Amino acid sequence: MKKIITLCLSLCMTAALAAPAYALEYSIDAPNDYDFGKDTSIEVIHTADGGAMRNEDVSKNAALIPPIFGSESMNALHTGEYLTPNLAPGGIPASGSVIGGGASGIVTPGSTVSSGNGYQLSVLFTDVTSELYYKNGSIGKIEIPTLGLSVRIYQGTDSKTLAKGIGHFEDTSIWEGNVCLAAHNRGANSYFGQIHTLNIGDKITLTTKLGTRTYQVTDVSKVSETDRNGLADSGENMLTLYTCVRNQRDQRWCVTAVET
Repeated sequence: MKKIITLCLSLCMTAALAAPAYALEYSIDAPNDYDFGKDTSIEVIHTADGGAMRNEDVSKNAALIPPIFGSESMNALHTGEYLTPNLAPGGIPASGSVIGGGASGIVTPGSTVSSGNGYQLSVLFTDVTSELYYKNGSIGKIEIPTLGLSVRIYQGTDSKTLAKGIGHFEDTSIWEGNVCLAAHNRGANSYFGQIHTLNIGDKITLTTKLGTRTYQVTDVSKVSETDRNGLADSGENMLTLYTCVRNQRDQRWCVTAVET
């Protein structure tokens, strides 16, 4: 009997030692998002009015040190010295702005550049500051007697702004140089719906807190919706008006007028 009991115990121990060993299993969830900052190298900027896409360097390499307070260019856009000149985008020199994409065409507001016709033009620009706003939120008024038009101008060209009146392209001048405006060509707010019918010589009046100027139409033409040449700074006082072309989504009416 003793032998039988001993044998049973031996068999039980053998069976216990033969049982498989199980390792503990762990499950670790990955984080929802990484704690990395947003990439600030080069980002594509889409213009609010559905225009051309611009590829600009918006990193710290393109950061500008503002002009000296009280200087002539203190309120002018895109002026100042690069914070890191050795890293400036495209090897652009440390100050001024580039004309035509080449380092040989660098100018600062108020300086002169050759027009290609044997005379010099001054680069003119007036920034929109808080002092230029009227109490109603507008920054001016445009009048086109030929069309019986008299409408307020507001800063920006988004849909909300164009629902109130005529929009001013934010990167362009509001007085000196090239003043660029846009408006709808159809619907309840189709303020520029007939600008394509203007004739050479027709008068346009611009009024802001800086004064009143009269311009004379010099060109009425269709341009591609991606053509931004009309928004360039100018050495003469002029107006550039934009609106859509009915049933031609990729085209824009562009009217230019110069000060009389």
